[in-house]
Amino acid sequence: MMVAMTAMLVSVAELSNIFSVLAVLICFCAMVLFIMRNMMVFRLHGEEMIFGSSVHQVQHQIPQMKMMKVHIPFTFKLTDASKSSYSDLQCLVSSQVPYTLQAIWGVSIRELHLFLWRPWNVLHSQLQAGNLLQGHYQQKGVIIQKTSHNNEVLTLSLPQPALDLGTPPRLCYPLVIFLVRNDPRTMQPDETVALINVVHIKDSVCTLPTSILAQYLKQANGQLSCLKQLYLATGNPLSYEDEPTASLVCPQEEEERSVWTTAGEQLCVVCQYFPLSRALLPCRHTCICASCFSKLDRCPMCRSPIRSYFCIRGEDYMPSEPCAPATKPPPMLQWLQDLNDRLTDLLGFQR
Repeated sequence: MMVAMTAMLVSVAELSNIFSVLAVLICFCAMVLFIMRNMMVFRLHGEEMIFGSSVHQVQHQIPQMKMMKVHIPFTFKLTDASKSSYSDLQCLVSSQVPYTLQAIWGVSIRELHLFLWRPWNVLHSQLQAGNLLQGHYQQKGVIIQKTSHNNEVLTLSLPQPALDLGTPPRLCYPLVIFLVRNDPRTMQPDETVALINVVHIKDSVCTLPTSILAQYLKQANGQLSCLKQLYLATGNPLSYEDEPTASLVCPQEEEERSVWTTAGEQLCVVCQYFPLSRALLPCRHTCICASCFSKLDRCPMCRSPIRSYFCIRGEDYMPSEPCAPATKPPPMLQWLQDLNDRLTDLLGFQR
C-alpha cells in the first residue's frame, strides 16, 4: 500500500513539472506573438527589417518657418578689405533707384539701434535736414547723391586724423554708412527704403580684419530687419551682394527679424539628384532637398541639430507618391496574428 502511494506521488510530481514547463512555454510564445504584433519594424545596425506590410511612417516634427519675399534695391560690399584703413576705405555700391549715401564716423552703438527703430519719415527728414544722428557721432563723413547705377567703387576717408573709440568692448562703431532712397512718396509700405551698413576698420587696438559687422534693411512701414547670409553646400556664403532675384524675410519678433537671400540651382549634397531647396536653422546651411530632409535630424554639413527650416524655392520637382495597393500578409503571419488575437481575448486584454 505504501509503495503504491509513493509511486502515485512520484507520478504526480513528474506531471506537475511537465505542466509548469508547458505553462512557461505557452507564456513565452504569447509574449513573442504580442511583441511581433505590436512592433512591426525592428532596426538592426541602422537597417530596417519589416514584418508584414503595415509600416507606420514617423512624421517629421521639425517646424517650418514661414517667409515672405522682399526686394533689395541696394548692394554694398567692401573691396580689398585686408588693406582698408581709415584713410582709404574702398567700397563697391550699386543701386536700382536714386539714393543718398551718408557716412558717419564713431557712431554710438546704443543710439544707433534706438534710432533705427524710429519711423521711416523721421529718418528721411533728418537725412534731408543734414542732422542724422546729431550729437551721437564723433565725425561726419561724406554725403553723396546719385541716380541708379551698377557697381561703382567709392573711396571713403576719415575727415580728421583719428577717432576716440576706446578699448574693447567699445561703445562706438568705427563707421556707419546709410544708403537711403530719394523717392519716398512713390513707395509701397513693404518696400525697402534704406540699407544701413556697420563697418569695422582694423586699427592698432582692435586688430580684427576690416569687415562689415552688420547690415540692416529699413522698410517704408518702419519695419527693421537684420540681413544674414546663407551658406551654400560649396562652402561659399551667399549674400545679397551676389545679386539674387529675391530675398526672404522671417516674420519673427521685431528684435529678431531677419532676411535671407535665395540660392541658385545647386544639387542636394545627399542625393545629388534633386536641387537644394531648404535652408536649415540655426546653422543656415542650404544644402538639402525636401526628399532627403525627411530622413535627417542633423545638418549634413556641420552635424548640428536641425531646429527649424525654411524653403528658398518651390518644391514642385518632387514626384507625387503613388498610392500603394493594399496587400494581404503572408498566410503564416496571418495565422500568427489570429492566434495572438485569440490569446489577447482569452487573457482579457483590449486589442
